[in-house]
Amino acid sequence: MWQVVYHPSAVAERKQLPRQERVAIENAVEKLKAIGPRLPFPHQSNVEGAESLRELRPRAGRSPWRAFYRRIGDVFLIGAIGPEAETDKRGFNQAITVAQERLDEVTSEEEQ
Repeated sequence: MWQVVYHPSAVAERKQLPRQERVAIENAVEKLKAIGPRLPFPHQSNVEGAESLRELRPRAGRSPWRAFYRRIGDVFLIGAIGPEAETDKRGFNQAITVAQERLDEVTSEEEQ
């Protein structure tokens, strides 16, 4: 089993989702825990234009929500929860920016 950890702010974002969407995110997280970096598309994909950022795609991409994460060593760290790009492009881009900032902050703390 792989370890998947949420940034504290991502936990708060997940809690704001409707119950059905929280369950979908958790199901996708369980798949990531079980399969790790071999989790295939459509359950996850690379985020175009972002550095070392992937998106977990609940319901094989049919959910309007995404969990943005990065692998740090043997841990997958979820930096943000945000909308899917076609549903809300602006919100998607904001979530990517926030996830990268949070994940970069954690990475730089680990290096110290």
